[in-house]
Amino acid sequence: MAYDFSKLKNNVKKTEEWLTRELSTIRTGRATSAILDSVRVESYGTKVPLNHVAGVSTEDAKTIRVTPWEKNQIGEIRKAIEDANLGLSLAADDQGLRVIFPDLTIERRDALKRVVNGKLEEARVTLRGHRDETWSDIQEKEKIKEISKDDRFRLKEEMEKIIKDGNTQLEEMGERKEKEISQ
Repeated sequence: MAYDFSKLKNNVKKTEEWLTRELSTIRTGRATSAILDSVRVESYGTKVPLNHVAGVSTEDAKTIRVTPWEKNQIGEIRKAIEDANLGLSLAADDQGLRVIFPDLTIERRDALKRVVNGKLEEARVTLRGHRDETWSDIQEKEKIKEISKDDRFRLKEEMEKIIKDGNTQLEEMGERKEKEISQ
């Protein structure tokens, strides 16, 4: 009997996407506009994402340019970025704001690596949960005689291969981010 692993594969893919998003918000020495994705700006009484009130672009390796659609919003944008406590320097000019990425200290690099490892472990735990859920389903199908004992062992091997491949992907993502932080 063929078992449908599409749910497990989909969950592994979602976990990888989640880790990608989480790692993109961790600041390295290089400027990336993704770090500002979590910033919410007060605009006409409601909090909205920064990219709804301003254009965000990378100027160079250490600078992001934030150009508000309305010049009177510069103060609110500045306050929102400062409140986000991202460890970035801000400089206002007539066009908008410059967000400057200071060089990372050794201590800060170590702290960021710990954050990366924490996110990586969180993703691994999620994968283990998906594996356990799938394994329980396979065992249940054997109990109600939908699959044989031999099929159960074959399906377990196939499930473990999917999880192993997912873990390998997660590890590679973590290693790339740590390397990026170390540079």
